[in-house]
Amino acid sequence: MNRSMNVVRGTAAAATAAVLTALLAAPAAQAAPGTRTLYAAPDGRGDSCTVARPCTPEGARDLARAVTGHDVRVLLKDGTYRLDEPLKLGAVDSGVTWAAAPGARPVLSGGQDITGWRQNADGTWSADVPAGVTPRQLFVDGRRATRARGEACAAATCDATKAGMTGATAVGIDRWQRPTDAEAVIRVRWRNYHCRIAAVSGDTMTFAQPCWTNSASGTDRTGPAWDSTTVDSTRYSGVAFFENALELLDQPGEFVWNSAGRTVTYLPRKGENMRHAQAVTPHTEQLLVVDGAHDLTVNGIGFAYAAYRQPGTDEGYAGMQAGLTLTGATGPVDHAGRFYTKPAAAVTVRGGRGVSIDRTRFSHLGGAGTILEAGTKDSSVTRSSFTDLSSGAVYVGDTEPMPGAGLAGERNTVAYNTISRSGVEYTDSVGIWAGYEAGLTVDHNTLEHLPYSGISVGWGWNQTEAQKSVLRDNRVTDNRITDVMEVAHEQHDGGAIYTQGAQPGTVLSGNYINRSAYGNTERDGNGIYLDEQSSYITVEKNVITRVGYKWVSNWADYGIENTARHNWTDTAAPALGGTGSVMTDNLTGLDRLPAEALAVAAHAGSRGGPVEQLRTDLARTGTATQSSTDATATADLALDADTNTDTRTLVEAGAWWQVDLGGVRHIRQVEVWNNSASTTGDFDIVTDDGTVHVSGKALRPTVIDLDSRTRTLKIVTTGTGRVALSQVLIHS
Repeated sequence: MNRSMNVVRGTAAAATAAVLTALLAAPAAQAAPGTRTLYAAPDGRGDSCTVARPCTPEGARDLARAVTGHDVRVLLKDGTYRLDEPLKLGAVDSGVTWAAAPGARPVLSGGQDITGWRQNADGTWSADVPAGVTPRQLFVDGRRATRARGEACAAATCDATKAGMTGATAVGIDRWQRPTDAEAVIRVRWRNYHCRIAAVSGDTMTFAQPCWTNSASGTDRTGPAWDSTTVDSTRYSGVAFFENALELLDQPGEFVWNSAGRTVTYLPRKGENMRHAQAVTPHTEQLLVVDGAHDLTVNGIGFAYAAYRQPGTDEGYAGMQAGLTLTGATGPVDHAGRFYTKPAAAVTVRGGRGVSIDRTRFSHLGGAGTILEAGTKDSSVTRSSFTDLSSGAVYVGDTEPMPGAGLAGERNTVAYNTISRSGVEYTDSVGIWAGYEAGLTVDHNTLEHLPYSGISVGWGWNQTEAQKSVLRDNRVTDNRITDVMEVAHEQHDGGAIYTQGAQPGTVLSGNYINRSAYGNTERDGNGIYLDEQSSYITVEKNVITRVGYKWVSNWADYGIENTARHNWTDTAAPALGGTGSVMTDNLTGLDRLPAEALAVAAHAGSRGGPVEQLRTDLARTGTATQSSTDATATADLALDADTNTDTRTLVEAGAWWQVDLGGVRHIRQVEVWNNSASTTGDFDIVTDDGTVHVSGKALRPTVIDLDSRTRTLKIVTTGTGRVALSQVLIHS
């Protein structure tokens, strides 16, 4: 073989520029002179690997290994390649390009078809499942079904302890046909837990081990010593839902797996005919594994229906952070997450050098999209799409803060990708995660509709074993991150961009962040979150709007020398924590984005895009009063363009807050932002034209459409209580 290793050298910035330039300029699947082209097809056979007589992918790989004197490319013809095991490429496969044939859209699939559906008397349909297949996910005509689930169970009923949980009688679990097929799904702050019920005795449930032990306190392995987010902690508020029981199958699009009968039962959506529908469950766990290869390219190939088997075992899913879990009945005592386990991914690159994953498509996955790990360097994931994934999209690097040179992740690139609806099942996962990386570039990606953080770089909190690491010179630039930390998924304490650890030379710049934790039920969810030991990070020229909490958060006094400058945002934030941290020349409290900010936001993302302009706030120049004032929480703090400051009345009947606009104005919309304790609820909005009642507590924000001409707007409790607000915006 005539294959040369072209390892990118030089500075991190030069390496990144070279990688991006080469990727964006290179046409797909074009052969250089002297290249030997082999062909594979879904029905390939033999060892010719010609366009007329293609091989299997494994056959093409094996023939490529025998080629000498030429560069080699393998072109995959159109169709679905059903894999019972991953396609494995190693060092001997270095230099080969794997690409879609011209005009083709090949897909490597780990899916198993579920056929032979029969209708039941209750309108559900059932099918037998082949031996060895466990349907944790089901896709019907390409649309994800939902494991049948029940309602939430509050902690007062479903009381979790280290040993198990009460509530079986109240929920009805003690009367279910197969309670040991069911799982409890629990969300505590930033963590997500899925543990299978092992036994039911009266009102008490126990759970599969080690899942439950690893989800509870007392192992000394679940995280920092201060951690209070285990299932038996004071932060536990109950079970989000139980799932996978026939008794819960009551909504179209839900399914149930019966492990004893080896059947799956499904309630079709309107218009679905199971006699003709294609039903697929992920079965094969990995689809492509690249181990120790260099200068290898994967271009234009799709990956679908890869499984993630761990959550279906007794290990379950003891989520720790960002989609990583605690596994094993025993293990080293560690508080910095060094021994957490990543999810299974459709594509895994280990120890790669110059590996390029470009223009690929990841969809309908039971786990994650792709992982670059174990010392992968100078490699990239670019111009690819990730949609409908149970876990996160891209994982880069590892959790060891001081790896040896061979295991250090360096100069990798994640750029121009589109990530949408990842974390569908494991809602604590993030769009793009990076551990201890140096010279990482995360550039011009579009991330949208995610349950938790968008981009997470760094690891280890502030634990002793993580305070010195290889983290440095990372760049998170020009990304478009919208509708993340979606409040329906109840994951808290994150941000559109999240960092940990001291990262000298790291820059977060040119990103457009809109609607992170928008509509939250509490003061939580940030734009850019410099968490824990985050240090030496520059935050500049970002556009950050409509976030549920702070546009930039840097609360820890042990995070040092961070800088936030020249950013645009519609709210304010407290000063950065730590020694030597500064905020300078930021335009905050905006109710209109200036032209320069609009240009930055429009340029961000894989293809740029529209920008949600802010609306002029009529209340900003008004005069606020309230029925009474508790301490220093004065009425004007709802007009200061800062969602971190609060008004507060005394507890009293008919407590009110009011703004006088200075003249009659035409009001079309009001945004009511609750205070930090979510105090204000069951209130009336009173204008000169009438009253609108809002039931329940106000969100951050509750948005009310009006059509009123009024000089004053008053918010009045309908009983006895307080009115406490962080912000009120009024739009014409």
